[in-house]
Amino acid sequence: MPGCGCRGSSGLKTAVHVHTGREEATATAMSESYVKRLFTILLDAVTDKDPQVQEQVCGALCALGESQPEEALRACEEHLRLHDKLAHPYRTMILRVMETVVSSHLGELDKGLARASILLASSEMTKVKELVCDWQQAASNVLVALGKRFISSVMEEILSKFQPGVLPHHFVVQTLANLSVSNVFGVVPFLTSILSTMLPMLSAAKPDSMRVVFCCALQRFSESTLEYLADLDQAPDPTVRKDAFATDIFSAYDILFHHWLQSREAKLRLAVVEALGPMSHLLPSEKLEEQLPKLLPGVLGLYKKHAETVHVSRSLGQILEAAASVGSRTLDVQLDSLLAALHAQICVPVESSSPLVMSNQKEVLRCFTVLACCSPDRLLAFLLPKLDTSNERTRVGTLQVVRHIINSAAAQMEVKQPFILSSMKLPLLDTNSKVKRAVVQVISAMAHHGYLEQPGGEAMIEYIVQQCALPPEAEPQKLGANSEALAADSVRAISVSTLYLVSTTVDRMGDVLWPYLFEFLVPVRFTGALTPLCRSLVHLAQKRQEAGAHALLIQYNGNVTLPSPYAMATRLLAVSSNPYLGDGRGAASLRLLSVLHRDIHPMLGQRWATAIPLLLEHLDGYTEETLSRKEWEEKLLMFLRDTLAVVSDNTWICQLSLEMCKQLPSYNGTPLEKNFLYKCIGTTLGAASSTEVVRKRLQELLETARYQEESEREGLACCFGICASSHLDDTLAQLEDFVKSDVFRKSAGIFNIFKDRSENEVEKVKSALILCYGHVAARAPRELLLARVESDIFRNMSQCFSTKVLGIKVETKDLGLRLCLAQSVCMASQAVRSSSHGSSFQLLRKPELVAQMMPVLWPRAIPRLLPQEFIKAEPSDSLRTPMRKKAMLACTYLASLEPALEGQAQADLIHSCLHSIMAVLPEPEGVDSHQEPLYLDTMQALKDLLTSLLQRNMTPQGLQVMVEHLSPWIKSPRGHERVRALGLSACLLQHFLKHLHISALVPFHNLGLLLGLFSPRCADLWPATRQEAVSCVYSLLYLQLGYEGFSRDYQDDVVEQLLTLKDGLGHPDPAILFHTCHSVAQIIGKRLPPDQLISLLLTLFEGLGDPDQNCSRAAAVIVNCLLKERGHVLLEKVPEIVSVLCSKLQETHGEHVLQAAQHSVYVLAARHHAAVVSSLLGSPLPFDSHTCTLWRALAVEPGLATQVLGLLLEKMSGDVPFKESRAFLLSSAPDRVATLPPLAATCALYEVASAPASGPAVLELYPQLFAALLLRVSCTVGVQLPRNLQAKERKSASSGLASRSLEPCSSAVDALQAVLLRGGSDDVVQRMELEGGWQLLRTSAGHEEGVTRLASAMAKFAGPRLPLMMKALFATQSSVYEMQRVSSTAFLAELLSSNTVNDLMLLESLLDNLLARQKDTCARVRRLVLRGLANVASGSPDKVRAHGPQLLTAMIGGLDDGDDPHSLVALEAMVGLARLLDLVEAWDLRSVLLHVAIRIRPFFDSEKVEFRSASIRLFGHLNKACQGDCEDVFLEQLVGGLAPLLLHLQDPQPPVAAACRFALRMCGPNLECEELAAIFQKHLQEGRGLHFGEFLNTTCKHLMHHFPNLLGRLLSTSLFYFKSSWEDIRAAAPMLTGFLALHVEAERRPQVDLEQLLAALQLLLKDPAPAVRVKAAETLGRLVKFA
Repeated sequence: MPGCGCRGSSGLKTAVHVHTGREEATATAMSESYVKRLFTILLDAVTDKDPQVQEQVCGALCALGESQPEEALRACEEHLRLHDKLAHPYRTMILRVMETVVSSHLGELDKGLARASILLASSEMTKVKELVCDWQQAASNVLVALGKRFISSVMEEILSKFQPGVLPHHFVVQTLANLSVSNVFGVVPFLTSILSTMLPMLSAAKPDSMRVVFCCALQRFSESTLEYLADLDQAPDPTVRKDAFATDIFSAYDILFHHWLQSREAKLRLAVVEALGPMSHLLPSEKLEEQLPKLLPGVLGLYKKHAETVHVSRSLGQILEAAASVGSRTLDVQLDSLLAALHAQICVPVESSSPLVMSNQKEVLRCFTVLACCSPDRLLAFLLPKLDTSNERTRVGTLQVVRHIINSAAAQMEVKQPFILSSMKLPLLDTNSKVKRAVVQVISAMAHHGYLEQPGGEAMIEYIVQQCALPPEAEPQKLGANSEALAADSVRAISVSTLYLVSTTVDRMGDVLWPYLFEFLVPVRFTGALTPLCRSLVHLAQKRQEAGAHALLIQYNGNVTLPSPYAMATRLLAVSSNPYLGDGRGAASLRLLSVLHRDIHPMLGQRWATAIPLLLEHLDGYTEETLSRKEWEEKLLMFLRDTLAVVSDNTWICQLSLEMCKQLPSYNGTPLEKNFLYKCIGTTLGAASSTEVVRKRLQELLETARYQEESEREGLACCFGICASSHLDDTLAQLEDFVKSDVFRKSAGIFNIFKDRSENEVEKVKSALILCYGHVAARAPRELLLARVESDIFRNMSQCFSTKVLGIKVETKDLGLRLCLAQSVCMASQAVRSSSHGSSFQLLRKPELVAQMMPVLWPRAIPRLLPQEFIKAEPSDSLRTPMRKKAMLACTYLASLEPALEGQAQADLIHSCLHSIMAVLPEPEGVDSHQEPLYLDTMQALKDLLTSLLQRNMTPQGLQVMVEHLSPWIKSPRGHERVRALGLSACLLQHFLKHLHISALVPFHNLGLLLGLFSPRCADLWPATRQEAVSCVYSLLYLQLGYEGFSRDYQDDVVEQLLTLKDGLGHPDPAILFHTCHSVAQIIGKRLPPDQLISLLLTLFEGLGDPDQNCSRAAAVIVNCLLKERGHVLLEKVPEIVSVLCSKLQETHGEHVLQAAQHSVYVLAARHHAAVVSSLLGSPLPFDSHTCTLWRALAVEPGLATQVLGLLLEKMSGDVPFKESRAFLLSSAPDRVATLPPLAATCALYEVASAPASGPAVLELYPQLFAALLLRVSCTVGVQLPRNLQAKERKSASSGLASRSLEPCSSAVDALQAVLLRGGSDDVVQRMELEGGWQLLRTSAGHEEGVTRLASAMAKFAGPRLPLMMKALFATQSSVYEMQRVSSTAFLAELLSSNTVNDLMLLESLLDNLLARQKDTCARVRRLVLRGLANVASGSPDKVRAHGPQLLTAMIGGLDDGDDPHSLVALEAMVGLARLLDLVEAWDLRSVLLHVAIRIRPFFDSEKVEFRSASIRLFGHLNKACQGDCEDVFLEQLVGGLAPLLLHLQDPQPPVAAACRFALRMCGPNLECEELAAIFQKHLQEGRGLHFGEFLNTTCKHLMHHFPNLLGRLLSTSLFYFKSSWEDIRAAAPMLTGFLALHVEAERRPQVDLEQLLAALQLLLKDPAPAVRVKAAETLGRLVKFA
């Protein structure tokens, strides 16, 4: 705040020390007995029933053990010893804690403690004979952990329970096994004695579980022995030899193999076989050789007995390695059975989700490696014939083995390469995808080891390329969890990856792949492999360039299989047109072209070095969805043109064009690429200088084209068009020759290819030729076009289009041909128009061309003399093809050319066009419309055509002609036809207005007629029609202004209002519609010339009989409005007008029918208004429709309306609003029943105010009406109708006759709304409507909020009227009705939130009035007074300082209001203070700061959310207000509030937590600790997620570092919240305690009352909420700091 200084950081520390300091002598570091108690508490909590609590308790014990490992072990040992009956699950948890502590602090333990722990663990492990795995395993783990250091003691204890002749406990043996692995060097020296003791036990072990553990022990002993022997140089006893164990191991082997392996128990058999593997390495070599003939079949036999065979395979691999290491000859004898068994295992189908099967396959392949090294010839003799089988699993498994031995036994397989290659022939033909994957993997391995350099290697490469060419959709898709993995592992994906890796990482493959891969570029069947091929070739080419290869990368040397440069250039360019297909083959192809520039042509290097990177950059900037194909093709064609220009060699260009034509048939299956290739051919021919070659190629194209394909016809036409840009005469001549040929005859023609063509085929040829002419015209040089267009282009088009039958010229019935004609006419007409002399060019064939379009547009337009069978077109009510659109476009472009169409021809054209589109039925709603885009395009074409025709006659008469064509559709009974007609009319009018040029002031003589046609459509049933009608009126009025001489850019304020009325026209409510129509009429009336008024009215009178009732009523509204607004100019015409009106009103029953009656009442009331008002008030309630109409008639004249409203105000306010009566004698509260006179006056006031003419009167009495109606509303909330009226209300509601409720409060609200509307406060009404304010006003619960919203709206939209309204409301301070005082106070209070009262200099009077109401007997009034005073902060913040003392005094008084601890007045005071604090003077605030802080502190823990949130947020504002000038007394409150704020961050209510975030951010600077302030600002921003534990930990760390004296204070506050009623806060409190303890400095620890803290935490461990118990246990673990 201004004037506040900064003090040193000692202020807070000193202030806090006074209250939080403790005598240092009262506490010392935790004593040994205290540590023991801490462990005891946690150990007792282990028995908690909640798993999460148990886990946290164990975590806390481990945390304490990290600091006090020896005490932890002693405590656990003692607890287990003293609680002998403790259940084994809890004993297990304690033993696991011991294991954790031992593992972490093994080096710190003394021997005595270790010995005690060993004895305990041993006792726990063997306490019961039965197996309790979790418990005994935990004890065993403790022994194993201790054995890593105290092996002698552990072994001594274990061996004491491992005595000869006595079968040991299961876990004694298990522990020995695990010890041998964890401490190899410590246990192996004991193994000889252990084995000697164990061997006799093997025979005595009968239970399978004991046998299993003995097997496990023997396996572990063997593994540890082998490890010991492998690291003998580091062993403590290097004299140990394998022979020392051989005898004992063999004895054990004998029992395991000959006796136990035969067991029926599967688990035992697996344990035996797992042990036999490592044991085989320790057997004497002669014994191993002796046992192998029995051992190998025995192990192989287990494959049939077990589903999970990985253990068998692993053991078998170890046995085979042992046998191989001693050079066993038995393997040769057993080889066949081994290979058969192993092959069967490898052929098991592998599922990637089964790790056991995958592991088994790895072990089996390991076995094959051993056998491949020993007997490669026999292995291949076994494997390779398996490749010839057709069984999928056999072939896949065999290929896996082949791949594996190629890699793992490369030396042995090197001489076998030709043999292996030749065996791959049949697998290469397999179509199974799994086999294909396996083959590709084998080929990959072959590539790395030189196989592909051998004869037959090229077949492997071709196979890889074939798989790269597979279409993605052709691969089998398996749905399920692994579908994504399968897709990534697909044949194509693996092949693509393999080809690239082989190309880039295997150096020896460079000469194999180059240039062989080029042979796959051009053939169509390898199209799918183009991208990987191009990438590999680019890499290989770059390597050859770096190596300094010959200038030409490709050396043909007579190799005819390699593609020519022309073929490669054509192929790569063509596929680039679809650049994102096949993993981006466009970019790959262009990169390959770039590196081959010398081979394509020596001149291209420099040009391509700049052009191709630009193309690639363009591709990088787009995706397949965003790339414009047209733009991309144009870039490629430009690239081709530049290339041809650089080469500039006619021979080369002609050769390239020949190659392009040759490749055309290759793209029959890809029409887009073929279409592009046609364009390339046209571009290439355009660059050729040889006329003979050009004509020859064009002739070939015409003869070989596939005319049945639409895309090919389009491509051929593009080719001819592009070629014509350079060779116009040759192109036209070639087309002429072709048109003159006999190709259209069904009999044999001069070309064999056209022999016996069907009629349909001939039509397709004609279509293509017509398209060719269109493209030729479009591309031809403009200076040459005009001379050829009529004689050579349009003439030949017509010749192709028309056919003569029996000498009669007949139009074609082929739809495609019609479309082509329309499109070509469009293109040719555009080309003519765009030429420099196009505007003066006379197209003599124009009428003929337009006539040819007519049947396309509307079949009925075809002359009757034509045979009907030739004119089958689309039905007029549907739109399936773009035929009509293209025909209209053609007519549009033709219309712009000279000569102009004759009147009848133009009329026929317009008529046909309208009939072709207007009657098309719209798609049903909710149906996917494929017709909609085509319809929109066709409609746009129609608009363009009509505007083009209008442009030729830009006069009112010309406009009238166009509208006359549309008039039948505007009045159509079908809505979709009306909306289209209005849309077209709007478009024409906008065009007319936009291009209006007036040289002299002339009258717009048909304005009235046009307005009369369009304006009633503002109420059409279709919303879109209404919008278009307003647009038409808008344009017509601006046209009139233009004819009056205003400039085109002039904006008329009145006419512009039409645009704002469009929203009202979108509303379905007829009342709103007709109100908007009235507004439209008003605007028309203001801008309509007097001489046009009568024609407009007469047209509107005709509109009263419109079959559309809405339009009829709209016509009546517009008529009435115009009569009122402009009636003074119709004096002579009044008889005629009245006569017409009367005749029309007799036919319809609308508002205008009662006009005469309304006028009569008006005349009568002008003389006797009091009597009329009294009489009408005596009418029965509710008023019927005639009475209501008569009431509204009284508003016609403002003076009369003012008198009537004054009388109604007296009637409404002069009587009591209700009477109280008890419906039942014992009812608790009396019923309030409305009195009739005020109720009737309220209803009448509504009717008068609702009349449009009552506006001036309402404005005159606005303050009185508003205040009286607001008070009327307030005192009728909850008031009932008299019983007789209740019955009538129910009856009228059930019959549906009641248009408005008679309920007292609702009628008052309606009257208030009417007054506001009529008083010009439309915005107020709309705002209230949007916010639901009117509904709130009607209810007891929401009335106060409704008044508040009304006041806010009034302040915003009706500010100037507030002074007189306030004056009227001030008088209600002494009202006897409490609700009136509440309503007026709420209204005045809300006004203070707006700056309007300050601008109007009303602030002082408002404040005085509200302050005077502070002592009101009603608490609601007092609360609203405080709200209003606080609103000054929003409405007039600059005035707060001046009134600071008054405002603060009022708020302090509110805090102390009454004795209710949850007083809403106090709550309002807190909220208000929070708003004012930032604005008052520092001096004013200083005097109340402490009082406020003390007063609000109890609310922090209130049961009510609102009080907690408001008090905490106010506390934050107090801190914000005194930042930099915080006195010690307030610092005391800050410190006291710190812990509650931190804990309430976890408040279950989000508003409270948000308030705490704000308060802590504001407290930060006052703590004078930059780190804390930064933490609060960073972590506590609104909307940011908060990791509470991390935040609290960091906060406590800085608190203890900077303010250590706060420890005791914070801990005591935290302990208080241990008893909070909110679970989340009870859980947060121990967290705060724990983090404080964690970060307290050593010298401050005496401040902590450990006894109290432990007792509280111990009590929390019994909390009913698991989350609380978890946090309590966590905190106990953090007390390690005190240990």
